[in-house]
Amino acid sequence: MEAKEVRIDKWMWAVRLFKTRSMAADACKKGKVMMQGSNAKPSRMVKVGDVIQIKRPPVVYSFKVLALSENRMGAKLVPDFMENVTPQEQLELLELARYSGAGVRDRGTGRPTKKERRDLDAYVVPSYASDGDFDFDFDFSDDNDEEDD
Repeated sequence: MEAKEVRIDKWMWAVRLFKTRSMAADACKKGKVMMQGSNAKPSRMVKVGDVIQIKRPPVVYSFKVLALSENRMGAKLVPDFMENVTPQEQLELLELARYSGAGVRDRGTGRPTKKERRDLDAYVVPSYASDGDFDFDFDFSDDNDEEDD
């Protein structure tokens, strides 16, 4: 006998969206899981055809429920139970975030050394872009006064 509805936290755990059921429930409680435009509580029931949105900054993933299960399954069986329907612009945000992380330091590495700071400054502000290299003569005199006389 197949269930017609399953708790959302159980289903997300079963299809391997979260490592543990308690992590799935915590995500629901923190407002990171949405259904039909509103936040979903862990006890919310899902049925076949529902679309679940999960916020994992910077992307909001969308998954369509194809089948229900309360039992955790192997990774090879997951495509039979859900379909990733995340919009293309959300996936592009993920790619953008991947490339923009070039200047980010790894967590736990501490403050940069003096040499690392110089290297970072040289990378962020190249030497050819300093203000002292260009000599522009701007004439800020009011030319309109001469024309009025």
